[in-house]
Amino acid sequence: MGNKINPLGFRLGFTQNHCSVWFEVRDYSEDLREDERIYNCIENYVQRIKRSTNSSYGGITRIEILKNRKHMQVNIYIAFVDLFIGQEKKIQKTDKLTDKEILEQLKKEVQNVVIKKRQNIDLQNRKEVQKNVFFEQIQKLLEHFNSVDRELVVSIKKVEKPYREPKILAEYIALQLKERVEIKKIMKKAISLAEKANVRGVKIKMKGRLNGIERARKESAIQGMVPLQTLRAKIDYCYYAVQTVYGVLGIKIWIFV
Repeated sequence: MGNKINPLGFRLGFTQNHCSVWFEVRDYSEDLREDERIYNCIENYVQRIKRSTNSSYGGITRIEILKNRKHMQVNIYIAFVDLFIGQEKKIQKTDKLTDKEILEQLKKEVQNVVIKKRQNIDLQNRKEVQKNVFFEQIQKLLEHFNSVDRELVVSIKKVEKPYREPKILAEYIALQLKERVEIKKIMKKAISLAEKANVRGVKIKMKGRLNGIERARKESAIQGMVPLQTLRAKIDYCYYAVQTVYGVLGIKIWIFV
């Protein structure tokens, strides 16, 4: 059963870390729901930016939440900063509608919101992310989630090698599938992008009505080593579902970094 378990959960505590780090005795379920709302808020906002700017990639590879009684830190790892740079005019046109819709949802989900005394935003690694509309809006949206008087710090970090991240590779494959590119060409190009990012191994599986056939089938490709049953092996994994004209296709990617 080693090859059927989620590789990230299997290695948790060895080579993988928790995305949420906090401790709570009484209101554990409430903090858990708060984390879920934060994840959904950021992902939904990025999807809206993609639609308004006609971008092909979401760009966010990982979201980390660290909380204690006085502080809350949200780390957002983003691969393609350029997708959100230079698009401020288009984003500003949709800001009012986006904020209004999201705030209406927050009113239903979050009750008795206490406004924090202090808020900070920490933009790291790049000068071009300073004073960007995308990051400013993320901070405004997150401030509605904190149910206690905590100091909020939002840290934006750029991923130097995007195609070492399985989610970015999956988004690339999804884009090619929507454009009806041949499956073998997609896999060959995806593996080539991963190899250029200096990964030690990559494995790709796709399932569904590939190339529009009437009966669902599987396609897979592997390059290099992917030791799924070795705990000390740093394996990154992603499952991604893409909606096409032929139905939903599933993409699974394992990367040995």
